[in-house]
Amino acid sequence: MRIRPMVPADAAAVAAIYNHYVLHTVVTFEEEAVAAGEMARRLGRVAVRYPWLVGETEGEVVGYAYADLFKNRSAYRFTAETTVYLRPDMTGKGNGRLLYAHLLSALEERGIVNAVAIIALPNPASIRLHERMGFRRAGRLVGVGRKFGRWLDVEYWQRALGRPSGGGVAG
Repeated sequence: MRIRPMVPADAAAVAAIYNHYVLHTVVTFEEEAVAAGEMARRLGRVAVRYPWLVGETEGEVVGYAYADLFKNRSAYRFTAETTVYLRPDMTGKGNGRLLYAHLLSALEERGIVNAVAIIALPNPASIRLHERMGFRRAGRLVGVGRKFGRWLDVEYWQRALGRPSGGGVAG
């Protein structure tokens, strides 16, 4: 799989990958399909500060990974929320790890020191991926989402990417 930055022309392929999960799973709490134009708008907003990568095989986008603002307060500026999605036929082959490795490296190059993933449950494949990528479970929120008539929990997972400089308190 070749990994490169996403460009607006990838928006339709990225939306198609994402919409599978929107319409058929609980791994995202979005409930309506996302149009290619909206995906391109999201790219434009995110790419100002964070990486958005796509993985392609034989010239076709088969997955993507990106980071975004964790919280909208300046003190959180060194922490990013991470996301990775693959076309369903591309899962279980190491593609998620490859995309994630590139994303985490790009974040570290930008001075991000913490990556946070928010995993909707149940999602054993995502938990395995995050464990393999060095993330650790950081907390669980119970019944915070409702989709397909079910109340759903989420878990926060965290990975340190670098070491904060300055007078922080270890915790």
